[in-house]
Amino acid sequence: MAKSYIQNMLGENERILLGTRQHWFVLFSAILAEILVTLIVLVAISFIIPFNPLAAFGYLLALVPILSMLRDILAWSNHEYIVTNRRVIQISGIFNKNVVDSSLEKVNDVKMTQTFFGRMFDYGDVEILTASEIGVNLFKRIGDPIKFKTAMLNAKEKLGYEGTGSHAKHAQGIPAQIAELDQLRKQGIVTEAEFQSKKKELLAKM
Repeated sequence: MAKSYIQNMLGENERILLGTRQHWFVLFSAILAEILVTLIVLVAISFIIPFNPLAAFGYLLALVPILSMLRDILAWSNHEYIVTNRRVIQISGIFNKNVVDSSLEKVNDVKMTQTFFGRMFDYGDVEILTASEIGVNLFKRIGDPIKFKTAMLNAKEKLGYEGTGSHAKHAQGIPAQIAELDQLRKQGIVTEAEFQSKKKELLAKM
């Protein structure tokens, strides 16, 4: 479901290069207390009040941490960080989706922070600084942050080359357009003023 949702967000010729989530430590720390509470309740039911009428209530009570744990698992699995060939996308939410993306063209700098344990278990924080004054996206404790940062920088660099190539190709066609306009001027279809104005406009694009 999440993958289909992301695919529907992609633009023409846009493709996913890398996807990741927060490290499994984040999920484990969120559900640890719920696991312990569930075990305590189940042990109490099994050994303390196995034949007590309150046992049925105990089983219902055990459903509370179990449902809470399922919610945390779904929230973790639906919180994704995506690098495409055009942008970086952060998507979260089980039913109501929250999407934040940053265009690679506007990314000025990328900062990665890894603690000692982060290096040991391969997680860390990645901070993306964009051209906007408030354009800071912080991805906390994501898995394999080095690979994520590298994929993003490589995509940005490739995007720059593609843009340069496109600009160069466009610039090479400008002299031909000026020559065509000159022929139209000589034929009297375009006035001298119109020719000079259009010529100045085309030269400014080179």
